[in-house]
Amino acid sequence: MAALACRAMEELRGSLYNEFHTSEGAKRQQQRFCGPGVALTFNFVVSVGIIMANKMVMGSVGFNFPVALSLIHYIAAWVLMAVLRALYLMPIAPPSKSTPFSSLFALGAVMSFSTGLANISLKHNSVGFYQMAKIAVTPTIVAAEFILLRKGVSFRKVITLVIVSFGVAVATVTDLEFNFFGACVAIAWIIPSAINKILWSNLQQSGNWTALALMWKTTPITIFFFLVLMPVMDPPGLLAFNWNFNNSCAIMISALLGFLLQWSGALALGATSALSHVVLGQFKTIVIMLSGFLVFKSDPGLTSLYGAVIALGGMSVYTYLGLKESTTGGKRIPSTSRQSSLSLKSKVIIDGEKPETRPVDSV
Repeated sequence: MAALACRAMEELRGSLYNEFHTSEGAKRQQQRFCGPGVALTFNFVVSVGIIMANKMVMGSVGFNFPVALSLIHYIAAWVLMAVLRALYLMPIAPPSKSTPFSSLFALGAVMSFSTGLANISLKHNSVGFYQMAKIAVTPTIVAAEFILLRKGVSFRKVITLVIVSFGVAVATVTDLEFNFFGACVAIAWIIPSAINKILWSNLQQSGNWTALALMWKTTPITIFFFLVLMPVMDPPGLLAFNWNFNNSCAIMISALLGFLLQWSGALALGATSALSHVVLGQFKTIVIMLSGFLVFKSDPGLTSLYGAVIALGGMSVYTYLGLKESTTGGKRIPSTSRQSSLSLKSKVIIDGEKPETRPVDSV
């Protein structure tokens, strides 16, 4: 009995080790506790919070160095992840052979350019033109996924995305003032923004990467590019800023929310898709506009309200189609696994030996 108990304890210990100290186990834990609904809600709440924090930092505090602020966010994120790693709470990354370093380097570089160019675009263009550039990310993702990944989108989803983009444009685009340099920056930002979302989603879904493990690998690369871009993109005067206790605390709160935003965004992209994350971003824009109308009694105009209603209707249909497709996909999995299992059994009978098994999700 004692031997059986010891054996059971060893098996339990091995099972727990696999769940928490291997990349496959860490990925299963992330999928179990952070599904699409949780990840998208987490990202939505943090996004609204960081908008308020950054408004305070840029406005009340007067920290007008957007790239430097992003750099502080990523340095804080790296320090927090280093603490988690020291406490053995950081998920294990997959073996280096499974993902080429070029993919990780590309993700880190694209992430820095996406953030930096977005800040420059907002600085040199009106809010309306900046919002139009954000809307243009949606068809860019559709085209890029088709060209790079041969991933198509159903016709019903395409129509829904057109309706959503039209509604968001009517609701938020009030002016289209821009200059030539700002327009070039906005156009240059669209592609890195789309590729950034696609890479985050694809690397997590095609491999055993968790959000934190992927962040740990790519954050140093992003920090390096921010250090290169900061002298070019930010105005002078960073060292002369008044780094008193209150200002530093406000910036640190923004940095903490920045880490949570990066983490929640990575979780959302891993649990859903790049397109779903873009639709969530448009939903945040509409909710913030409607909140100003309902809570703060702002007057966006009747046309903007009509556009918001159209956008929310399109987002509801898009969510329904996504849930329907995921349910249909989930129902297909058992039949596929049964076919694989039957083929494996037939191979055992024919060859007279046990074949090498593969995980179902690698098919």
